[in-house]
Amino acid sequence: MKYLYGLICLLAFSGCKIALNQASIPPEMKSVNVRVFENNAPLVLPTLSSNFTEELKTRIRNQTSLRITTGDADGIFTGNITGYSLTPEAITDNNRPTAGATRLTIRVSVKYTNNLNPKQSFEQSFEKYKVFKLAGSLQIQEQGIAKDVTAMLTEDIFNAAFAQW
Repeated sequence: MKYLYGLICLLAFSGCKIALNQASIPPEMKSVNVRVFENNAPLVLPTLSSNFTEELKTRIRNQTSLRITTGDADGIFTGNITGYSLTPEAITDNNRPTAGATRLTIRVSVKYTNNLNPKQSFEQSFEKYKVFKLAGSLQIQEQGIAKDVTAMLTEDIFNAAFAQW
């Protein structure tokens, strides 16, 4: 039975082009340039621009063998942060309205240029959010929540660029 299971797994994955990390990068693609994502949102978290840019680079480094470069590259990511908002959710008291939770939303406009296969290039907006209960200082929680939302955004951007299933 153990051998039958192994054979089924082997057959199922043998025709599949997607690697275990779900990236489908052609072997001729060697380098990518991730330019700084400027923060053009009306509400600005000072560290968001650099943190977002570095998170996207880190995701590419950790999930591919692509070289990150500042010059000419096979793939280029450009864009900017277009939205950053904190909005109250789940009002808890009708007499004295208080937010029971807060939603942090980040929107990013991305242009990905694939210099090897222009048909895989795209220009798209990505938006993610996380709802959290405020426990103590918003400034202390905000950095961690923004990091969580940034991780979700970079996953979506990575998948749009490299996971063509």
